[in-house]
Amino acid sequence: MATQAAPAPRPLPLDLADVNMAAERIGGSLVRTPTLHSKTLSDLTGATVFLKFENLQFTAAYKERGALNTLLQLDEAARAKGVIAASAGNHAQGLAYHGNRLGIPVTIVMPKPTPTVKVTQTEGHRASVILEGETFDEAYAHARQLEASNGYTFVHPFDDPRIMAGQGTVALEMLADAPAIDTLIVPIGGGGLISGMATVAKAAERDIAVVGVEAELFPSMFNRIKGTDLPIGGDTLAEGIAVKEPGGLTAQVIAALVDDIMLVSERKLEEAVSLLLQIEKTVVEGAGAAGLAALLSDPERFAGKTVGIVLCGGNIDTRLLANVLLRDLARSGRLARLRIRLQDRPGALFHVSRIFHEQGVNIIEVYHQRVFTSLPAKGLITDIECETRDAAHLDRLIAALRAAGYAVSMVELD
Repeated sequence: MATQAAPAPRPLPLDLADVNMAAERIGGSLVRTPTLHSKTLSDLTGATVFLKFENLQFTAAYKERGALNTLLQLDEAARAKGVIAASAGNHAQGLAYHGNRLGIPVTIVMPKPTPTVKVTQTEGHRASVILEGETFDEAYAHARQLEASNGYTFVHPFDDPRIMAGQGTVALEMLADAPAIDTLIVPIGGGGLISGMATVAKAAERDIAVVGVEAELFPSMFNRIKGTDLPIGGDTLAEGIAVKEPGGLTAQVIAALVDDIMLVSERKLEEAVSLLLQIEKTVVEGAGAAGLAALLSDPERFAGKTVGIVLCGGNIDTRLLANVLLRDLARSGRLARLRIRLQDRPGALFHVSRIFHEQGVNIIEVYHQRVFTSLPAKGLITDIECETRDAAHLDRLIAALRAAGYAVSMVELD
């Protein structure tokens, strides 16, 4: 009996020609963001690092590319009726901005808990914002209902070949500006960006590795591609890639073209955001820093490589950014809270403060605790927040305090 031939693999939903046409279509209507070599990050990691500053787009994210590529392919009837999307993030901003610019009505459905700043920013581009449901899934379902009832065109944030092709133009620009790149590290949420970029990379005449990155808390594409069942969910800094259900079309491309997917911790995401601000003087959201977080997580893997990293978005809440920066200062030893046991007698705090002065350490806050403590009635706990030059400086302060007879402990971060 003759053996049955294996079914031919399905053709991928896009190819290099689609990305090239997208580049022609959207060229001139977007910021041609720079791809720049980072000497400091290269020295730090052992790789030659190039950064693509997509956070410099008008809406501070690469999502404009796919949104514009899709809008420009609508016929006149679809343009007149308008488009709809479900998004509380960068996709909403990009679609609203270019829809307004092209005179295409845009409706965005957002979950009710969406921060007010995101609602007002989207409305600022003259989009109609509808708040519906408590979760993205509920907002998405409502958007699809409005699509059917009102004749809108639904613009998916990632699982659409037009979106993927538009996002792929990021790689065209990177490889044109830095042709030595041999490895691309790309964040994965739904998979639109990496699908387009991998399509470009794997069509090149030389070998270019493509490595995807997801937050450890949201390993959705990792699970799908690798057949694992890791838990999904949690409060991640990288909310822009916190996708529970990745795309079907994007998964097809990723399975065929992406070499590996890495998972990064929240601590590495925080470190990457902080480093980019300190070293490159650029503000990047958690998802936008995921590529650098992967490089910091496993520098040996990329040592000697010429690595291209996409800083895919810069929309981060300013209070959250401040918190990330302060936590990074604490982890590096430049900001600390010391818990010191004192005797409740006149001059006790003065004598401790003198040691801080002698060591050249700046005191920021003092928290004096007499009542809520397990110490005897004549004992007290003092927490002192202080600023040092580095971890070694902090160690010298602690040693001096202990040498003077004080019981000292660090109040550690999680």
